Amino acid sequence: MILVVGSSNIDLVASVDRLPSRGETVLGYRFAQSFGGKGANQAVAAARAGAEVAFLSKLGADANGRLIEQHLAAQGLSRPILLRDAEFPTGVAMILVDHSGENQIAVVPGSNGRLTPADLRQHRELIAGARVLLLQMEIPRETVFEALRLGRECGLTTILNPAPAAPLPSDLLRLIDILTPNESEAQALTGSADPAEAARILTDRGVGTVVVTCGANGAFLATGNDVTHIPGFLVETIDSTGAGDAFNGAVACAVAEGVPIKSAIVRANAAGALATTGRGAQESMPTKDDIEQLCRSGIRQLEPPPRS
Repeated sequence: MILVVGSSNIDLVASVDRLPSRGETVLGYRFAQSFGGKGANQAVAAARAGAEVAFLSKLGADANGRLIEQHLAAQGLSRPILLRDAEFPTGVAMILVDHSGENQIAVVPGSNGRLTPADLRQHRELIAGARVLLLQMEIPRETVFEALRLGRECGLTTILNPAPAAPLPSDLLRLIDILTPNESEAQALTGSADPAEAARILTDRGVGTVVVTCGANGAFLATGNDVTHIPGFLVETIDSTGAGDAFNGAVACAVAEGVPIKSAIVRANAAGALATTGRGAQESMPTKDDIEQLCRSGIRQLEPPPRS
């Protein structure tokens, strides 16, 4: 079983011709409300990819919280554990998506910021019963750190998607089996704009395996001193909002199945690519069959991205 600990949001999505510059107002041509939050997205992605998934999150005691609870009940999660906070509203993300599928996102955490280390300790049996622990940074840092400590104590494979990027002390890095930043997050963590170099720096700091995702250009996988580029898949992108979450859910699913890490990243690249071919985050998460079909027959970007 995979345990995902993380955020749940309502996403407010506006489609625009181009993303605004600082201080600029642009007109949109489509609006949609959907379900998001990196934690919930990755839990749904892992379930769609074929995994048994438990999900621990905290919602507000409000209408948005009830909507999320009803939605997640229909997403195939084996154990959705949704705590409630009476003081803070359910989290909200405001998303702009341009015609090429690129996006800008602002998140108001709300009740996500009230998921505490004590909440984790009260559900220690849930952690002990899992094989893989999947985390992100949309909940308090101290809660993420406690989850990593408990995960290591219970013998789980720990995966951290450091989004949004935040400083990670070296003693915590050593508790992470697989770290999955994108290019900008990897640069924020290391100071290097070269994803291969950033991956190597992070393994040198004590992370077992680092995967730096590069969108359509695939990912760089670092294990020890070895850094490998794993090509992405070429698809027609509509909305890239949930791509990273699809990638992480698929990685966790493959790792839980015992798939070798390079093959797991190929699957995850396929899942991330497929997630960009529809609108919305959770709505676009691909199924196991979709992922396997693209892995068999999809066109891949064979060369690593050029570096300036």
